[in-house]
Amino acid sequence: MKPLLVLGSTGSIGTQALDIVRAAPGAFRVVGLAASSSWQRVEAQVREFRPRFVALSERAAAAELAPRLPHDVALFTGPDAAARLAREADFELAVHGMVGGVGLAPSVEVLRRGKVLALANKESLVMAGSILTALAHEHGGSILPVDSELCAIHQCLAGERGGIGRVRRILLTASGGPFRDSTPDELHAVTPESALKHPTWAMGPRITIGSATLMNKALEVLEAHHLFGLEAERIHVVIHRQSVIHSMVEFVDGSVLAQMGPPDMRGPLHYCMHHPERAPSSLTGFDTSVFARLTFEEVDPELFPALALGFRALERGGDCGAVLNAADEVAVEAFLRRELPFREIARVNRAVLDARGRSCTSLEAVFVADREARELARSQVALHAAG
Repeated sequence: MKPLLVLGSTGSIGTQALDIVRAAPGAFRVVGLAASSSWQRVEAQVREFRPRFVALSERAAAAELAPRLPHDVALFTGPDAAARLAREADFELAVHGMVGGVGLAPSVEVLRRGKVLALANKESLVMAGSILTALAHEHGGSILPVDSELCAIHQCLAGERGGIGRVRRILLTASGGPFRDSTPDELHAVTPESALKHPTWAMGPRITIGSATLMNKALEVLEAHHLFGLEAERIHVVIHRQSVIHSMVEFVDGSVLAQMGPPDMRGPLHYCMHHPERAPSSLTGFDTSVFARLTFEEVDPELFPALALGFRALERGGDCGAVLNAADEVAVEAFLRRELPFREIARVNRAVLDARGRSCTSLEAVFVADREARELARSQVALHAAG
C-alpha cells in the first residue's frame, strides 16, 4: 500500500482524493490528514481512515478535536501544522489541496524529503516555482500537477523522446467562466453569487472566482513555465467552453496531442495518485453526449484583462509570481466580502504588480514579497472604499 498524506483533507481536492482511496481498497494507506478548522469533518475522517498524524492550523479547532482523537494519533496545531506533518510523517505521496499561499511551506517540506507531491495548490509553483523544482531535483522528489490543464500537459508529454525541445507550444484551455458572453461594461454589476456559478466545474471559491476573471489561467501560465521549462512564447491560452479537452501540446512537426475527459477533478487526481501506473477506475471516459461538440475561441483581452498579468509576471521574473498571487488572494477575498467590485480585482492586481517586484533567490524573500504584496493590496482595497 502507498502511504499517503492528504493536505487540505476537508476541501474539494482532499475529499475527492479520499474518494479515490475508498475506490481502491488496498492501494493506499492514509498516514496523515491536514486541514484548517473543520474539526468535525476531520474527526470523521480519522475514524474512517485511522491516520497516525493529524494537523489543524486553527488552534481553537484543534482544541475541540484533541480530546476526541484516539490516543495513538499525534496532533499538530498552529500555522505551521501542515508543514510539521510533512516533515515528520512517513509517507511516499502527498496530495496537496490546500488553498492559498499558506500551502507553500508544506510543499517545500514534501520535496525536501524527496517525496512525490501531487500538487493542486497552484500558489506553491506560482510563488516559488524555481525553488521548488530545484528542491525536487536536489532531493530526488517529483511534482505531479493535479490542475486538470497542467496534468493534461504532463500526460501529453509522457514518454515523448526529446522532451520539451520538440514542443512548438502548449495550449492551455479555459472555460471562460460564467461571464464569457458578457461585455466588459456588464461586469460592473457582477455579484459574488453570480461569479461563483461556474458553467462546467465544481470548485472552491477562490479558483471559481479566478476562472471568472481568468486569473487562474494567468497563474497556470507561471506554473507551466516552471513545471515544463517553457518560455512565454510557447504558452498559449484558448477558450474551450465544454471543458472536455483539458489542454493540448503542439509539437514542432505540427502534430497536436490533446488530453480529454469529462470535467471531473477525480480524473487528474486518479492519474497522479496511481502514477506511474494506469489503474482501473469507474470514471467516465468517452461519452457522445459530452463530446458531441468541441469549440475554441481566442481570449478577449478587454473582457479578461487579468490574463496578461500572468505573462507580465513571467517576463519580469523575480518575486513577481508571489506578488501577483498575494494581491489576487486579497482582492478576491475583498470581492467575496462585497468590499471590492468584480472589475476592480484585476485593477488591484495590476497596481500591486506594477508597484512591487524584486529579484528573488530564497524562500525568505518569497515570504517577504507575499507579506508586502498583501499589505499593498489591502491599501488598494481601502483606497477604493474611500472613493
